[in-house]
Amino acid sequence: MKSVFRVAAATIALALFAAPAMAAEKVHWKLAMSWSSTLTPFVNAPNSVAKMVEEMSGGNFTIRVEGAEKHKAPLGVLDMTKGGQYEMGHSASYYWKGKDISTVFYCTVPFGMNADEQYGWFYHGGGMELMAKTYDKFGVMNFPGGNTGVQMGGWFQKEINSLEDLKGLKMRIPGMAGEVFAKLGVNVTNIPPGELYTSLDRGTIDALEWVGPAMDIKMGFHKIAPYYYTGWHEPATELQFLVNKKAYDKLPAEYKTMLVTAMKAATADMFIDNFAGSAEAWSQMQTEFPNIKVKTFPKEVLKVMKKASDELMNEYAASDPVFKEVMDSQLAYAKKARAWTNISEYNYIQTLQELAE
Repeated sequence: MKSVFRVAAATIALALFAAPAMAAEKVHWKLAMSWSSTLTPFVNAPNSVAKMVEEMSGGNFTIRVEGAEKHKAPLGVLDMTKGGQYEMGHSASYYWKGKDISTVFYCTVPFGMNADEQYGWFYHGGGMELMAKTYDKFGVMNFPGGNTGVQMGGWFQKEINSLEDLKGLKMRIPGMAGEVFAKLGVNVTNIPPGELYTSLDRGTIDALEWVGPAMDIKMGFHKIAPYYYTGWHEPATELQFLVNKKAYDKLPAEYKTMLVTAMKAATADMFIDNFAGSAEAWSQMQTEFPNIKVKTFPKEVLKVMKKASDELMNEYAASDPVFKEVMDSQLAYAKKARAWTNISEYNYIQTLQELAE
């Protein structure tokens, strides 16, 4: 069933760009994803954008979406979009932290904002402007591309009761969280998705982080690891649409509006799809694998993680003025937004839990 967001976007755009006013120019683009073509719901967003702009343009503006199995460069999407091999990309901003460390903020950082707060920052707190500042040097425009919400802290073969249990642990975990865990003595590794199940099953790694129930259930981790830890490291993982600026500037004005409208609608859709998928998948996991133990890291462990994360962020801020600018912007907005989150969402859930006791 079509999402209400997708239908609304298409309806509005079709009204705006009626056939008599439609630019007749034919535009054919390609979009490279960091994911395989079957990795739902990540692939839903770019495929929805392609479908919407084609419908809104009467078939004059088309985008061919290609998965990592086609272009063979899942971590090369930024470079391929920058170079013009692809006019667009769909990926995750923290993959480019080796090129510019400030890119991590446009995806997620440990102990950061949740998705609602982060979207507020993007669209009303200066986030879009800072993101443009970061990506301008690449000749690439950047737009939010769908959020997973809070990601789970990972699947573990053994329970974590203390910091000692982390030392020497072999774990797949990317991004800033991997650097935090490395500071705590974890042997951090990054393994291709296709090898994760086998690595965990054979003991090559002791634990791994993926996404959440909607995507984890497809990987089968719940069949071989009994402990499922709650999140701290990726509280609002935002994917991204990358657009080659030169290609965008050449678009007729109508097509630019179609593209931006479609990206925003598809971004909202993916957030909804992932939430609904995780609710359904967790219900299935509970039924079929009742022995899964959902755990939260001990408070003393979380405190040390937070301390290590703060130290890491401050080290980067001391050496990179752009990183500091973006960090300060997020911290300021988070302080304001969290006050509202606490008296609205948090207190509502807490009230329901108390009533159920």
